[in-house]
Amino acid sequence: MHSFKRFGGAFASLALGLALSAPAHAGYPAKPVQLIIPFAPGDTDQMLRPITEKMGQYLGQPIVMNYKPGAGGGIGAAYTASAAPDGYTIVGSSPGALVVVPLANKEIKYTTESFAPVAAISLGGMMIVAPGKSRYKTLADVVADANARPDAISYGTSGAMGISHLLGETFASEAKVKLRHIPFQGSTPAVTALLGGHTDIAVSAVGPAQAHIQSGGLRPLAVFSSKRLAAYPDVPTLRELGYDVGSPTIYGLMAPKGTPPQVVDALYQAARKVVAEQGDEVNKTLGGIGAEISVLSPQEYGAYLQEQRALFSKAIGLIRE
Repeated sequence: MHSFKRFGGAFASLALGLALSAPAHAGYPAKPVQLIIPFAPGDTDQMLRPITEKMGQYLGQPIVMNYKPGAGGGIGAAYTASAAPDGYTIVGSSPGALVVVPLANKEIKYTTESFAPVAAISLGGMMIVAPGKSRYKTLADVVADANARPDAISYGTSGAMGISHLLGETFASEAKVKLRHIPFQGSTPAVTALLGGHTDIAVSAVGPAQAHIQSGGLRPLAVFSSKRLAAYPDVPTLRELGYDVGSPTIYGLMAPKGTPPQVVDALYQAARKVVAEQGDEVNKTLGGIGAEISVLSPQEYGAYLQEQRALFSKAIGLIRE
């Protein structure tokens, strides 16, 4: 699997030095832009809002979030894929709804190609966490116990066939251990169950775990990113520990396929202006949930999603074997 190290904060600093053009589509937007969030409040929206709210200042119209959760993000993504390609309905997500759901669920009627990439927005992360009082001080402790007690150690995730599940199974395969998967309806419930002693470890997005890590209730063991997270410089990556698994979890915006390039560019340029003029403030907000700015162009973001498609196709194959 490729690490995609080139997709990270470096693009945020690159954007600062680029000349910023005005929106290229005359008259757009003439009304508010609807941003579909295909998950319940509390994770994806937090990763996008610090930038999308400010994008509205440069567009001259607000970007308004509309929550349509369900089917692992598939309901909201499908709604966007079938919307008019006029730039007034876009979707914001991690690769979960945009890549994993159409790969894992044959009943889903859209694919990644049903969308036009607009821009990546922010870089988050997934991590393996254990209770603060757990005997698991390092990931090596988990692997040793799993070797001694196959299928006895449980790990919680945000749901079956979601990103956290696929990463968890890929790690188990790399470590040559058998773990028992316990799916929940989101990262927050998975973290709550871990704190309550219902699971042994969890694969979670950083945001829902961060407050508990800071309070000592949870201990981060490793991150799935291609490099250490800025918010957790002392937590090793899976790759550092010898496991060929992990990729940056980037949250971005997609429009329905066929959206005019000028409209896509208007949205992208607004995101770039936020980075150039208000980037420090945005990064401070994102840092509160263990994230950072990562603005990619439509072409760069599309390439990232294709890489994610290859990565998660392999992971789905492991589960279905």
